[in-house]
Amino acid sequence: MAIKKQFLKSKPVCKVTFTVPAEEANKVAVVGSFNEWNEKATPLKKLKNGSFKGTVDLESGKSHEFRYLVDGAYVNELEADGFAWSDYAGAENSVLNI
Repeated sequence: MAIKKQFLKSKPVCKVTFTVPAEEANKVAVVGSFNEWNEKATPLKKLKNGSFKGTVDLESGKSHEFRYLVDGAYVNELEADGFAWSDYAGAENSVLNI
């Protein structure tokens, strides 16, 4: 899994590209505080190499909690900036510091 951040000079936004290697998966989405944990809001597109990829514009100067939803199972990003416990989920969420 990988995260790439590209900060824009023209506005306080960071383009974050999520890449998830999941050749066996049918559907992958990124859900988080930035899309109200809506599993339909940010689906990732399956590439020919079997990985899923998508880009999201996130507000700079904030921390965003998120997880991947791979065929209905939540998965954390190992390369996240950190992790935060969620009592609601009963698990840790990945954290991006933008």
